[in-house]
Amino acid sequence: MSAALRIALAQYNFWVGDVSGNTDKIVRGMAQARDELGADLVLFPELCVLGYPPDDLLMRAGLPALVQQAMQTIVSASQGITAVVGYPEYTERGIYNSAAVIRNGQMIASYRKQRRPNYGVFDEKRHFLRGYEPCVFELNGLSIGVTICEDIWSKPPAMLSHAAGAELIVNINASPFQLDKTGQRSEVLAQRAAETGLPVCYVNCVGGQDELVFDGSSMVSDGSGAIVYRAPDFEEGLHLVEFDAQARPLIGQAASEPRSEEALTYRALVQGIRDYTNRNGFPGVLIGLSGGIDSALTLALAVDALGADRVWAVSMPSRYTADMSIDDARVQAERLGARCEVLAIEPLHHGFLEMLDPLFEGREADLTEENLQARIRGVLLMALSNKFGHLVLATGNKSEMAVGYATLYGDMCGGFAPLKDVYKTLVYRIARWRNAQETDGREVIPSRVIERPPSAELRPDQQDADSLPPYEVLDQIIYHYVEKQLSIAEVATKGFDSALVEKIAGLIRRSEYKRRQAPPGPKITGKAFGRDRRYPITAVYGDI
Repeated sequence: MSAALRIALAQYNFWVGDVSGNTDKIVRGMAQARDELGADLVLFPELCVLGYPPDDLLMRAGLPALVQQAMQTIVSASQGITAVVGYPEYTERGIYNSAAVIRNGQMIASYRKQRRPNYGVFDEKRHFLRGYEPCVFELNGLSIGVTICEDIWSKPPAMLSHAAGAELIVNINASPFQLDKTGQRSEVLAQRAAETGLPVCYVNCVGGQDELVFDGSSMVSDGSGAIVYRAPDFEEGLHLVEFDAQARPLIGQAASEPRSEEALTYRALVQGIRDYTNRNGFPGVLIGLSGGIDSALTLALAVDALGADRVWAVSMPSRYTADMSIDDARVQAERLGARCEVLAIEPLHHGFLEMLDPLFEGREADLTEENLQARIRGVLLMALSNKFGHLVLATGNKSEMAVGYATLYGDMCGGFAPLKDVYKTLVYRIARWRNAQETDGREVIPSRVIERPPSAELRPDQQDADSLPPYEVLDQIIYHYVEKQLSIAEVATKGFDSALVEKIAGLIRRSEYKRRQAPPGPKITGKAFGRDRRYPITAVYGDI
C-alpha cells in the first residue's frame, strides 16, 4: 500500500536569538523535505524561529518586527509543501507560544500552546499567554491536530484535538534532556493513545543552550501507544515517516535502542560543551589537568566535543602534588593529542605565604593555605584565558558542588562546568565507559586515575575521605535531599545515619552562596543546580 501521508521530522539545532540563521535553516529544511524526501508535511520544533528558551529576550522592542519578517520569509518559501513552524506570536494582548501551519505561500492555521510549564527550568507563565482552542487542519484526506510540547503531557489538549476530528496528532517540542526523559516521553505518548486512540508524531530539537541540552529523540507512536520509530539522540537530521489513509504508521525501521546512562550522559555533555563554546565564539578551551578523575573526564569530553587542536590542558603541580598525578596528566594529554603545559605553582604559593606570614602570625595552618593553591591555579588559567581567548572549563562535579567541597575563585573558576550536574559515582562510570569505546584497548583516561583514591592534593596525604563519606553514600544522600526533596528525617529512613544526613544537609544549605557564583553547566539530572533549583542564599529553616 502506498503511503497517504509522508511527514518529515526536522530534528534541528536552532540558536536562541539567531532569527536570520534559524529562518534560513527552516527554509532549507522545507526545500529538502519537499524535493529530496517527497514529504507532504514537515514539522519543526517549538519556537524554532527564535530558539528555546528565549527568556526575557522576548521583551526586546525590536523583536516583534524581526519575527514578523522571518515568518513572511518562511511562509513565502512554503510552495509545494505544508509545514508546522514554532514561533512567538505577538498580539495586542501579549505573546503566545504558537505554531503556524503554512502551505503554498499562506498561513492556513495557527495554534496557541495551552499548557505553559512553570516549574524546574521553565518560566513560560512569565512570558506567554495561554491558548484555549484546538487546531486541526486537513492534508491528503487526513485531519491533523497540532499541539506544542507540554500540551502532550496532559489529557485535555489531545482530547480537544480528538473532539475536533483529528485522526493524527503532531506535537512540536523543545524538550530538555535529563537521564530518565526518554522513558517518560514514551509513557506520556502511550497515555494519550489510550485516551484518544490516535498516533502521535513527536519532533524535538537538538543542541546545547546554556544550562540546557536538547537530545532530539523525535519519535512516532501508533494508535496503541507503541513507539514505532525513534530518531537518533543528539544528532541533527530530517527523518521521514509515513502513514496510510487510515493514519496508521507505515514505518519499516524499528525504534532505535535506548542507550545506557553513561552513553547518554556523555553525549549530552559533549553536545553542551560544543555548543556553548562555539555559540559564544571561543576559539578553544582551557582545562586545569590535575591527574584526578574529574579533570581527566573533562579533558576527554572537550577533545571529543571540539577536537584536540582546540583543547589546552595545563598541569599546575604544587609541593603536595604526587608524581603520579603529573605523569598521568601528561600521558592522558598525549593520548588524546591535546596541548599540555606544566606551570609549577610552588614559587607563587611560597610568595603568597611569605607576604601573608606577618598577618597570619600565631595562627595554625588551615584551609586558608589549601585554598590559596586552588586560587593561584584559577588566576593562571584566567590569565591564559584573557591572553588567548579560550574558555576555562571548571572541572567540579555535582557531589562537590552540593556540599561546597570546592574553592570559590579557585577550582570553581571558569565559564562553563561540564560536570556540574554529574554525581561523582557517575563520573567514574562514565570514565570507564569512555575507555571501553576504544576498540584497540587504548585507555584515553589512564586506569590509575580511575582506581586511585580521590584527593584534592592540597595538604600531605590528603584524601576526599578525610572530609566526606564514601561517594556511594554521599551521592545517595544528596539525591534524596536535593532531587527528591525529602526532609532530613525522611532521608535517614533510607538507611543512612541521621547525624551524617544532618551534616550533609547542613553543608548543602551553607554552600548555596558558592553555587550561586558557580559557572553554568549542562542539566543531566531531575534537579540540577542553577535555574532548575532556586533556593535563597540567606534563609533559616528547619528539617523540612
